[in-house]
Amino acid sequence: MQNKILIFLVDDDAVFLKMLEIQFKESGDFDIETFATGELCVANLSHKPDIIILDYLLDGVERDVMNGIETLDKIKEYDAKIQVVILSQQDKIDVAVNCMHHAAFDYVVKSETAFLRLQKIITNICDTKKLQKQLSWYMDRM
Repeated sequence: MQNKILIFLVDDDAVFLKMLEIQFKESGDFDIETFATGELCVANLSHKPDIIILDYLLDGVERDVMNGIETLDKIKEYDAKIQVVILSQQDKIDVAVNCMHHAAFDYVVKSETAFLRLQKIITNICDTKKLQKQLSWYMDRM
């Protein structure tokens, strides 16, 4: 179905990644693809994700892999319209600000409330996309 939102989940923590995948599949009508590295995420951008939830560090699986910021930059080079939310253990304002400078849509600290925050962010992104489509439809008829 074309109406489903495609979400890429990118995290080097396999347990956290599986937990996120299960929560998203249970909570909404989403298609989910998961990746353990930024390289795998970038290699699959042709699948046209609507939203990417991206870990900040991405250094747990292998050495010498792209970190979250490098991956974010590659995603934005590929398609600036893809909304990327950075997810991190880093609870530091300078890290969050740096992510925003690289055009992240939002920044979420991994915590017991992270999934609820992500749900709200995704709802906002979806609502914004619907409004943009309606506005575009309306403007085309003027």
